[in-house]
Amino acid sequence: MPDVVNTEQAHAWNGPEGTHWARNQDRWNAVNEGFNEPLLDAAALTVADRVLDLGCGSGQTTRLAARGTPHGHALGLDLSGPMLAEARAGAEREGITNASFLQGDAQAHPFDAGEFDTAISRYGVMFFADPVAAFANVHRALAPGGRLAFVCPAEPLLNGWVVAMTSLRDVLPVGEFGQPGLPGMFSLAEPDRIREVLTAAGFTGITVSRTEALGAWGEGAEDAADFLLGTGPGRHLMEQTDAPGRSSARRALTNHLRAHETADGTVRLRSTSWLVTADRPATPADRA
Repeated sequence: MPDVVNTEQAHAWNGPEGTHWARNQDRWNAVNEGFNEPLLDAAALTVADRVLDLGCGSGQTTRLAARGTPHGHALGLDLSGPMLAEARAGAEREGITNASFLQGDAQAHPFDAGEFDTAISRYGVMFFADPVAAFANVHRALAPGGRLAFVCPAEPLLNGWVVAMTSLRDVLPVGEFGQPGLPGMFSLAEPDRIREVLTAAGFTGITVSRTEALGAWGEGAEDAADFLLGTGPGRHLMEQTDAPGRSSARRALTNHLRAHETADGTVRLRSTSWLVTADRPATPADRA
């Protein structure tokens, strides 16, 4: 994979983390798909748009964008080979012919200038080593008048899965979730940081609004606990303790999640995110 500058992320998403997400794509979509409609509404796609989906993962949002642009095209870009394989298979299975997928690093990929009308992302833009450089590269890839729309997590404790994990502090070495300024899930959790990055990258008309969704994390508390403990953060924490400690953690997490079981037994946790839009303005040079 050429032109990769986020090498640590590339290693993670082509290793156990990427394999986990690809194997559990349906479950992750059940967690996050409540943000699909707000994201695509904010993107305001037209039937002929050329769409770039940043950090597309297993491609659900790319396929939705392709369906919304029947005379256009949607390109899903991601670092993860395992997830892109699932994305391609999903597009073929659904008979979507105006979507394609590319393994690459959005921070450094040599897009053609003005190649896209719209760029979108659902939880795919928080991991750049240099977010200003990455968004400047996306800015260059957008045509004059182009639009950026993405969803990223708000502060950690506004997200139910983080609250669930922090409930384990008595049995696991749970630290802080998210380090401001460093790549990771919560690197853009502060609205002022989002505006700072996008402004430095050349975007204007920036809006940041709070949005929430209830995600389905499992069929019953035990299933949801196993799923959470199988994620990257969960695996990392469980590796820090012995077998009795792991049993205690699983039991404590299951007890916490029982309070979130709905009438049909599904465990639903609230996710709180920022819905961000920004414009790639036309410059005098563009109009010349």
